[in-house]
Amino acid sequence: MTHAHAPTTPRSTLVVTAHAGDFVWRAGGAIALAAARGEKVTIACLTFGERGESARAWREGKDLAQIKALRRDEAERAAATLGAEVRFLDAGDHPLLPTPELTDRLVALYRETQPNVVLTHPADDPYNGDHPAAHRMALEARILAQAIGYPADGEVIGAPPVFYFEPHQPEMSGFRPEVLLDITEVWETKRKAMECLAAQRHLWDYYTDLAVRRGVQLRRNAGPNLGLAHRTLAEAYMRPYPQIAKELA
Repeated sequence: MTHAHAPTTPRSTLVVTAHAGDFVWRAGGAIALAAARGEKVTIACLTFGERGESARAWREGKDLAQIKALRRDEAERAAATLGAEVRFLDAGDHPLLPTPELTDRLVALYRETQPNVVLTHPADDPYNGDHPAAHRMALEARILAQAIGYPADGEVIGAPPVFYFEPHQPEMSGFRPEVLLDITEVWETKRKAMECLAAQRHLWDYYTDLAVRRGVQLRRNAGPNLGLAHRTLAEAYMRPYPQIAKELA
């Protein structure tokens, strides 16, 4: 006699980003890998990056509503390319400011998605105040979503590990590449997603070169005998909380 196994809930990743393009440049490989494994990936874009991340569109004479629509379309196509769902909170950028309503919406999203992993910005970025603001909001909402008495719909969450993706100016932002993620097998997917972001075309080559450099570091730290591809590409991450393990590896 056989017993049918209850369907398992797929793992969930929540990505909290300040602007519509951040998730592609900084975490597109991690998102594509998770989606390829059949995991659910939800991206929370706090803003469209309409004021501070869309200079080309402003110079072309587009107005605010047109730029928001442009950035929404780009982000939706990029997320679909990576295999993820994107949610837009439209909180306004430059500056991105916390509000009780925005906190409530983020807490509700944590409880809805029940993430196993959270990806977001690191704490420091002297070039863009929206990124540290998104960092603080992501971590605060994670804590509040664990609080059983916090007035939000959904079940409380556990304590999903958090990974900080790499900022644009890592040396100036105190970023240390503590985790190097091999994204070689999904690189072409990430590159296609990057090319959806025509409003920031100037970043395509920069983030391609960065993936190559982090890939060199990955190979160097992995050792010479692991059968890694000669051209390995990677993304770098930091961890703010301790890694939980039963053995060192």
